[in-house]
Amino acid sequence: MKRERLSPPPLPPAPSIPAKAHHYEVQGTRIRDDYAWLKAENWKEVLKDPEALPPEIRKCLERENAYAEQVFKGTEKFQEQLVAEMRGRIKEDDSSVPAPDGAYAYFTRYREGGQHPLVGRMPRDGAAETIMLDGDKEAEGYAFFDLGGADHSPDHRLMAWSADIKGSEYFTIRVRDLTTGQDLSDVIDRTSGDVVWIGDSSGFFYVELDDNHRPVRVRRHILGANPDRDEVIYEEEDPGFFVKVGATQSNAFVLIEASDHETSEVWLLDRADPAAQPRLVEKRTPRLQYDVEHHGSDLIILTNADGAEDFKIVTAPVATPQRAHWRDLVPYRPGIMILFVVALARHLVRLEREDAKPRIVLREIASGWEETIAFPEDTYSLGADPGYEFDTDVIRFRYSSLKTPGEVIDYDLRTKSRTLRKRQEVPSGHNPDDYVTHRLMATAPDGEQVPVSIVHRREVHLNGSAPLMLYGYGSYGVSMPAGFRTNILSLVDRGFVYAIAHIRGGTEKGWHWYLDGKREHKINTFTDFIAAGEALIAAGYTSRGRIVAHGGSAGGMLMGAVANMAPDLFAGIVAEVPFVDVLNTMLDADLPLTPPEWPEWGNPGADEAAFRTILSYSPYDNVKPQAYPAILSLAGLTDPRVTYWEPAKWVAKLRATMTGGGPIVLKLNMEAGHGGAAGRFDRLEEVALAYTFAIMCVEGFHD
Repeated sequence: MKRERLSPPPLPPAPSIPAKAHHYEVQGTRIRDDYAWLKAENWKEVLKDPEALPPEIRKCLERENAYAEQVFKGTEKFQEQLVAEMRGRIKEDDSSVPAPDGAYAYFTRYREGGQHPLVGRMPRDGAAETIMLDGDKEAEGYAFFDLGGADHSPDHRLMAWSADIKGSEYFTIRVRDLTTGQDLSDVIDRTSGDVVWIGDSSGFFYVELDDNHRPVRVRRHILGANPDRDEVIYEEEDPGFFVKVGATQSNAFVLIEASDHETSEVWLLDRADPAAQPRLVEKRTPRLQYDVEHHGSDLIILTNADGAEDFKIVTAPVATPQRAHWRDLVPYRPGIMILFVVALARHLVRLEREDAKPRIVLREIASGWEETIAFPEDTYSLGADPGYEFDTDVIRFRYSSLKTPGEVIDYDLRTKSRTLRKRQEVPSGHNPDDYVTHRLMATAPDGEQVPVSIVHRREVHLNGSAPLMLYGYGSYGVSMPAGFRTNILSLVDRGFVYAIAHIRGGTEKGWHWYLDGKREHKINTFTDFIAAGEALIAAGYTSRGRIVAHGGSAGGMLMGAVANMAPDLFAGIVAEVPFVDVLNTMLDADLPLTPPEWPEWGNPGADEAAFRTILSYSPYDNVKPQAYPAILSLAGLTDPRVTYWEPAKWVAKLRATMTGGGPIVLKLNMEAGHGGAAGRFDRLEEVALAYTFAIMCVEGFHD
């Protein structure tokens, strides 16, 4: 194992962000918010043009970046070494397994040294490939470039592609002629980036963002027409519902889905009819969720209707799709959560999870015969990729574990044979036998058993001496897969134990695992994470003050909460784009995500109980006079999801309130948004910074 010793210089004095007295009242309670001024009044303009940021705020943020540079001074070569290591584990000219569609097979690939993907295709008979779009070329001249969708037309003559050049997730759609390689005159701004083509390739459907950056309108664009006159096919009037477009695997229908975090509504469009109008499947009913697939004269619907908390699969006639006609196909089984279902010509493929372990179930439609694909490891990641085609007997799935590189496997549903199409290459070398994976169950304060996935080098002694990075998220029902992650090897190969806490707020143990970690039960997310840390200590993996916690976005909120609740448990905390100003954000209905987020967190302006709950844990509002662990907060100026002022306010209040500990460091990317740097190698620099900080935390800072 590698054992470098970092020797940064003594810590410089941290900048002080001025406090400006500000109070407001909500639900009869007076709230103090001395750093509210960091939210620019013209924040909407800043999302589109970072140069619009007011000078006083810009100076504060630039001082923070200068301080971060000083904190990491002397570690530059080590960070470069980490980047080189991580880059050495990436097959630079890697390519996806081509996905067949008609006469072609489509793929993405990177060139040696390339930051952005190439999108290409080859004739299905294996003849020479064609690169349809060169992401590196399109990114030239931009400080930020994120390639969104790249969707070929049904007749294979055209490709609609989109890109975001600010990091603010405003995607511009263009259309490329695949014969000439030139873009047409069609240019559509302010979109979500996704398109679904009309069946005859005459145009496509897309989602338009409104002035508050919310996806609310589905428009139909006919090639060559003025986008300003594109027909509005669907417009969502409820600001709490977001809209997206998709298509059934059969390609018979375009799907328009409006949803929040607990209710959904789907409309069908006949894809073969260029003038089709949407037809409702089932009207929205609070807390009723459903997704739609299609097979023959029936719809295949995944739903939580009739108390099916972990979901079931029903069928309904296409002609009469309403709930009154839903009939069980795969009944509800408590504790077995169905994650998704896809319909092929002769089979249904579903992904389900039981007790935090995934499996794929294959069902022959005609006979009802089923077969299960699962793996014997304690903890692993498994996913299915249906591809483009409907009339096929091949399903592609992906498997990996924390020590096993990813595999892409084609399964022939007719012959029951498996074909390994790709095994993830690690050019610098990787031997899975050098590592050990475990699954630990941590006991939460209320007795629930919290799964924890663990990987470490085989020679690590479990005597409490190892440093440990503990990752968590725990919101929106998102589960954290225990899949192969090459970057973490740079810590694990230096003696770190790496662990993922599958805490409540995700769905690892079913839908109840999510419900028990949201709104009035949100505290369980934080206490589960703390319990995971305590259990890892008790099992000898590490010791108190040797844990570095890591989370991003809503997981960054988790970081802020546990820093307030159990600061002595952690040597350090890495909070990426952290959602830490929960109360103020949930009170501001103008922010892009606030109304759709009320089902997740509660609406503190309208509901006093929700206000009291959020006020009790909101990280910014619960900073207190105590010693804090070292904290690194990473953020982006043009982030529309977690706005830049949230981490800036949090860092300012921490420094002004804490009685010891630290340092508290803010690194703000002035040219990126929620996802950080878009280039695959540029992103490694941010990871290296976080890992360097983690090592500095357990080694101790020089005062």
